Amino acid sequence: LRPYFQICDSILCTVGGLITYSIPEEAEQGTSVGNIAKDLGLNAAELLSRKFRLVSDASKQYLHINLNNGIISVNKRIDREEMCGLKTTCLLNIQLVMENPLDIVKMELRILDINDNSPRFPLNVYPLNISEQIPLGARFKIQNALDPDVGTNSLRTYMVSASEHFALDIQTHSDGNKFPELVLKKPLDREQQSVHHLTLIAVDGGVPERSGTAEISVVVLDANDNAPVFDQAVYRTDVMENAARGTLVTKVNATDLDDGRNGEVLYSFSSNTPEELKNMFTINSETGEIFVNKVLNLEESTLEIFIEATDKGVTGQSGSAKLLVQIVDVNNNVPEIIVTSVSNPVPEDAVPGTVVAVLRIFDKDPGENGKINYHLPVNVPFRLKPSFDNYYTLVTDGLLDRESRGEYNVAITATDSGSPPISNEKTILVQISDVNDNPPIFEKAEYSVRVAENNAPGSSVFEIVAFDPDLGEHGHISYSIIESKIEGLSVLNFLSINPEKGIIYAKNTFDYEELKDLQIQVKAKDGGIPSLSSDVTVKISIVDENDNAPFILYPATKDGSVPVEIVPKSADANYLVTKVVADDADMGQN
Repeated sequence: LRPYFQICDSILCTVGGLITYSIPEEAEQGTSVGNIAKDLGLNAAELLSRKFRLVSDASKQYLHINLNNGIISVNKRIDREEMCGLKTTCLLNIQLVMENPLDIVKMELRILDINDNSPRFPLNVYPLNISEQIPLGARFKIQNALDPDVGTNSLRTYMVSASEHFALDIQTHSDGNKFPELVLKKPLDREQQSVHHLTLIAVDGGVPERSGTAEISVVVLDANDNAPVFDQAVYRTDVMENAARGTLVTKVNATDLDDGRNGEVLYSFSSNTPEELKNMFTINSETGEIFVNKVLNLEESTLEIFIEATDKGVTGQSGSAKLLVQIVDVNNNVPEIIVTSVSNPVPEDAVPGTVVAVLRIFDKDPGENGKINYHLPVNVPFRLKPSFDNYYTLVTDGLLDRESRGEYNVAITATDSGSPPISNEKTILVQISDVNDNPPIFEKAEYSVRVAENNAPGSSVFEIVAFDPDLGEHGHISYSIIESKIEGLSVLNFLSINPEKGIIYAKNTFDYEELKDLQIQVKAKDGGIPSLSSDVTVKISIVDENDNAPFILYPATKDGSVPVEIVPKSADANYLVTKVVADDADMGQN
């Protein structure tokens, strides 16, 4: 099984590329299709981590992938004829979806035909009523055999059992289909032999070849030697897709040169017309008028109907014509929006072009009615990027900021080109996840605090507050005092701070007479990895209290003695005895 690649720039980085495998139909369960890990250049371990999976529109899960080694194998029986009918090429389209990052790769599985079907005639016995007066060289069409196999395995030729009266001629139409015709090579004589039995054999081109048979029973009758003839070999007409039951499609006409009942014509659908079309239309056997019988709900835009005109003579001659009905599409299908994968949430630092979701937008109507226009709301940082097979990726189209907007309801509108147009809308919720992109912010650029001296050790000095708009640990703030020196000592000898609440405490009693002010730096740090932080200056002024008594400097005392001053007896009033000098360690009024 050989894979074929058509890979865009990077199949692991963008949504694109094509991988093709081939496998014969009817392969046994477990048959290996290919190693997708090897063909994509992935390690087998990546298949699990990137949630590798197969996605297809098929009704059955035909394939299985072993996520341990990347081998894709047959999961269910594959019948090419059941899956693709008579199509020459049979493809199973599969999307390979990976996440982290979100990628999608297109894969085609070619189903190869094997000769598993024999040619088969629709009827086991074909009765032919032939007048004995019919001239030599007359031809009699026999319904062709059907072989659902294709290519060399399809129908190759016909053979007929030996007969002195009939030869076999094979007509090949422009589409390659072969139709057998019996040719009269010797006059018939009903009196000598009234019935001829022939065996018609259809043989295909397979190796070994397969065949199917049918019996031709020729009844020789007296002459009704003119068959009805249509006035056109091929009729063409148009009918609206939503035509009501009873709508006239067209009228066909055939004439028979014979007289009487041998010239009266009855119309019918021939056995070559599929049963589905026979149920979809009715034909008036007397007038040749064809009417709509049920809803025209088909994917094909042109229907091929075979009509037969048979006279009422005993010999029952018939003629045939073809009717091609062109179905005119009506815009009756709503555009469909199918979300295949969503990567949620999206980090706020995601670069433009990051894939958010993979979706498929399509309309079942053909032509202009199926052409889709799509748009997103304005002023949203997203856009749709076309991929392949009506697949699109929703990608970021600008910078995201969770602190400004935490989520978006992205409404995708798809409108077809019909008249009037039909629209559909799908909303995708895109949530933005937080990254640590904001440092803590203090309420002020600088703080000034006054603290009275003689405070109790451990008392609160001040509460400082910072704010961080990030979420969770990214917004969780812890406080600390930056190491510095105050009069040769560490600042931490004087103050402490609650790391969670930012409350500053005095570790000792302040004495204004020893320390009048101090200045510290407080750091606020968030819990991100790596963390972000901010610093602020706190100026603390010690407020003086009247906690010191005045003391006398002069006259001086010694050892507690009372100072003595000598005053002359002749001293007059206001005589200066001595000068008293006193001091107080407090400030101001104190």
